Amino acid sequence: MKAISAGAALLCVWFGAGDALAQTRTLAIATGGTGGIFYPLGGGLANLLSKTLPNTQATSEATGGSVDNIKLLESGQADLGFMTGDVAADAVRAEGRFKTPVPLRTIVAIYSSPVHVVTIAGTGIEKFSDLKGRRISVGAPGSATETQAFRLLEAAGIDKDKDVKRERLSVAESASALKDKKIDAFFWGGGVPTAAVTDLAATPGVTIRLIDIDHLLDPIVKKYGPIFAASVIKAGSYPGQTADNKGFAAWNQVMATPKMSDEMAYEITKSVFENKAALVAVHKEAQNIELATQTDKHSPAPYHPGALKYLRERGVKP
Repeated sequence: MKAISAGAALLCVWFGAGDALAQTRTLAIATGGTGGIFYPLGGGLANLLSKTLPNTQATSEATGGSVDNIKLLESGQADLGFMTGDVAADAVRAEGRFKTPVPLRTIVAIYSSPVHVVTIAGTGIEKFSDLKGRRISVGAPGSATETQAFRLLEAAGIDKDKDVKRERLSVAESASALKDKKIDAFFWGGGVPTAAVTDLAATPGVTIRLIDIDHLLDPIVKKYGPIFAASVIKAGSYPGQTADNKGFAAWNQVMATPKMSDEMAYEITKSVFENKAALVAVHKEAQNIELATQTDKHSPAPYHPGALKYLRERGVKP
């Protein structure tokens, strides 16, 4: 992903000798791993903005996830980044993996991501404490999943360095490794359904199991604040899933920094809400992009002034 200046980098395009010089703005969008939902939604957003914003060319790039995306925003290598609210909260408060505050600005809250703890029949894992002594994937380096996995293990009294054998795999790599019996379980924080989990569950001879984690919500909230809310992955969300999975979820946002102009942030927000169907066609989680969910409750960072302008025009006051 090449560095550009917050949605305002200009490429000069000549239409022929004597023609006026047209300027095309470029937007770089940091998404996530290819097996998750940020990646296809980010591609859909890039296509949408390229079509609906005048003289704008938007591109999306696969990344390690939320932590990486925040670093790309901070360095100016990305203009927009997909991220989960718990990691964004860490960045704003200079906690976790962030040593100094990052001035994030919300463009739009998109949907909530339940934390999945995935295994399959035959591993002997029936409850979260059974992960002790097992080989597990905690998510890709630089992902929100890795942060979530560490906090879950901590809340359960499982030492991430001594009590488990850790792999750091993307959700697609994790699903393949579990199918091949190279790991016993994996963590994933993402929307429902996630393609990689669906593919695993649909594999002949494989019976998926999602481990309940609802009992770990209170100790995590007590230590880190209300970064998650109770949620349920309904039975049937994945092939062979016969019972509700009780756990919790974090809201996801598309964010920028104050470097983005108010005009650009306004145009992006307007395009998302007035062309939502184009994003729903990419993934059904986009159905959850609603004006009613644009609140401080669903975002740990202030809304960008340009996004606020559009929301207030629609009668919404985050």
